[in-house]
Amino acid sequence: MKAFAQLFLSLDETNKTNEKVRVLKDYFLSVPDSDKMHMLALFTGRRPKRPINATLVRTWAMEMAHIPVWLFEESYQVVGDLAETITLLLPKSTSSSNKTLTEWIAEINAIATQTEEGRKQWLLSSWETLDTQERFVFNKLLTGGFRIGVSQNLVVKALADISGLDAATVTHRIMGNWMPENYQFADLVAAEGLSDDVSRPYPFFLAYPIQETSEKQKTAGELQVALGDAAEWQAEWKWDGIRAQLINRNGQIFIWSRGEDLATEKFPELHPFLKALPHGTVLDGEILSFKDGLPMPFNVLQTRIGRKNLSKKILEESPVALIAYDCLEHNGEDIRHKPQAERRLLLEQLQAATAHPDIFRISVLIGFNSWGELAEIRGQSRSMIAEGVMLKRKNAAYQVGRRRGDWWKWKIDPLSVDAVMIYAQKGHGRRADLYTDYTFAVWDGDKLVPFAKAYSGLSDEEIRKVDNFVKRNTLEKFGPVRTVKPELVFEIGFEGINYSTRHKSGVALRFPRILRWRTDKPMEEADTLETLKALL
Repeated sequence: MKAFAQLFLSLDETNKTNEKVRVLKDYFLSVPDSDKMHMLALFTGRRPKRPINATLVRTWAMEMAHIPVWLFEESYQVVGDLAETITLLLPKSTSSSNKTLTEWIAEINAIATQTEEGRKQWLLSSWETLDTQERFVFNKLLTGGFRIGVSQNLVVKALADISGLDAATVTHRIMGNWMPENYQFADLVAAEGLSDDVSRPYPFFLAYPIQETSEKQKTAGELQVALGDAAEWQAEWKWDGIRAQLINRNGQIFIWSRGEDLATEKFPELHPFLKALPHGTVLDGEILSFKDGLPMPFNVLQTRIGRKNLSKKILEESPVALIAYDCLEHNGEDIRHKPQAERRLLLEQLQAATAHPDIFRISVLIGFNSWGELAEIRGQSRSMIAEGVMLKRKNAAYQVGRRRGDWWKWKIDPLSVDAVMIYAQKGHGRRADLYTDYTFAVWDGDKLVPFAKAYSGLSDEEIRKVDNFVKRNTLEKFGPVRTVKPELVFEIGFEGINYSTRHKSGVALRFPRILRWRTDKPMEEADTLETLKALL
């Protein structure tokens, strides 16, 4: 654990990419193979289950620190992180331990079967043997709040450097349904990779944005300069669903989300067409809710995300289909290196042969002869329940990760309203001492009705100014939340809006964020609930 805690600290202390890679390589070269795989599992989202709920962890920490509840809660509100709060409040350890990361995770996994008293004694004795930095990382693992300031790409680069493999190969090998107990480091970095995991998906190719939605839109002329001849590109609608890979290999089927969640059982409607595909087929596409042949808004699909059991009612209200837009494997052959147009032809042949065209759909190509014509078509996106258009170079290979050049997403401008900030709450991590999480309201008659929360979109300087305003203009306190003087107006952008019975305003927004601080506008000129509902 000492080496892993030092790795965590070293990565947190630098913002330099090369230094992060060096630190990762040093770790890989200095710890046992089992620790390497457990570290890799943690850095790719494969965390141990929480064996002790947060309430018990807090209670036992207060007992060990001999402090009252009110003091713990005040400390937590200042620090903003449960694991760090506990680490700072516990007395210094009286002994030490040389257990490896692998051994600690094995204990965390095993303790779940113990009685509550057994878990308490294990936790107290564990805290006793860990120094401050080890405790912090240990608490992160225990509370399920493990986050690390390093991208998966940097971990892949470090592994590629020490193994001699290319980054794309390493990225592919760390995808899929593996855990450190059943995947050996020697297999991960072997010159010839194992092929016995028929469930393993390919790394997703991610489109690069032509512009951020808050920036000025590109003109047709600018697109001509940036992308060249329009005839070299194909265009499709950018659908708002769940990006997924669907696999049929050796008589088995698998559905993977972009977040590497195995979601096969969550979409039973897709099984018939997937089972009927030729063995050795992998498709890339978007899962959407469909009804009467038309796509439905994302919030409909959202009703079934995260549910363990799909009731008959849910399946009837949110039936799904796949809009496929690429073929990555055909007859067992990896065809990602083939040109986009060739992969598209194979995809069309598969879809034309299906007996399930209602659930195995294909992303229709948008016909256009110039960038100006496509710009006009793009304006129809919302009527298509789409977020904009996708541009794909016809001779492009299917690459790994987000790459400039061959796949672009050209999103439409967000919807927006001007709203008044009425509540504020402190953030987490480096923003734990600043008010960065805000609730916004619009006018309903002479009353302000809350309708959205947002915490992104402001610069560091603006955040400090808003924080200063909150501290000087707090009207009431409700735990960590502050009611503030309704004075500041912000433009709030969002991708979609739907009716909601759960919210006081009667609406729910998709991806709300702050577009700008309207310092030029008094609160009386903020938008109304009627304006907001008109966007429905």
